[in-house]
Amino acid sequence: MQVKADCAWGENQRMKTNVHRIEPGSKVRIEDLDPDATPLCDDKSEGKERSARIAERLGELQELLYAEHRHNILIVLQGMDTSGKDGTVRHVMSGVSPAGVRVVSFKRPTPSELDHDFLWRVHAKTPGNGEIAVFNRSHYEDVLVVRVHGLVDEKVWRKRYEQINAFEKTLTAGGTIILKFFLNISKDEQRKRLQARIDDPTKHWKFEHGDIEERKLWDDYMKAYEDMLEKTSTKHAPWYAIPSDAKWYRNLVIGAVVVETLESLGMEYPKVDLSGEVVE
Repeated sequence: MQVKADCAWGENQRMKTNVHRIEPGSKVRIEDLDPDATPLCDDKSEGKERSARIAERLGELQELLYAEHRHNILIVLQGMDTSGKDGTVRHVMSGVSPAGVRVVSFKRPTPSELDHDFLWRVHAKTPGNGEIAVFNRSHYEDVLVVRVHGLVDEKVWRKRYEQINAFEKTLTAGGTIILKFFLNISKDEQRKRLQARIDDPTKHWKFEHGDIEERKLWDDYMKAYEDMLEKTSTKHAPWYAIPSDAKWYRNLVIGAVVVETLESLGMEYPKVDLSGEVVE
């Protein structure tokens, strides 16, 4: 029997978010990842309260990251339609300054981008020192939608796992910290959210007929996600499979991972004299 937490961890204790991390080399079966699970907290009200405090803390840490100008963070969000990528950005990043955070959404490649390798357009959007960049969809589209729709030969997309791992290793060698989150939503929950977009006139702008067509390919996408998680969760850039049927839990855990990662850097404000020169 699963024993759930009540969110009553101490102020100096970390959430055991590693429970959601995909260990490198492990076998992944999507059906074994419960999208409705809340193993670290079963109190929605307290979880949302804690999430708000985490967002506030993230704002403080982002300012420190920007001021110290030594580290940078790349956050990758991947998931099916309605899994909450936009919502994650809106809630988790609610306390940060726009000056040091960029959100990038990769759309269908332009003709110019198609003339280059698939990672060309991605590298240009990675964060510089002091920045947090959030990829709302990312280079992983090239082993997901490209695979499911057969846009390139299988031998081409299969090579991309190794190419992505090499690319991310290059980024981390240069000081980038990569946090990758798979927003795991159930097919039934997706149906409810799509229906809500149809029923609410204020959400019609979010709905596209293509969302229904993509839903028909659910099983193909789940297989593609399994391979993505297995082949690209590495020591230097691990994946976290976040249960996302409960939006409040999704926001809580992702916020906690980001905050704990930043806190682990031991950042300090630079010492600056009155002339503006950095003092060693």
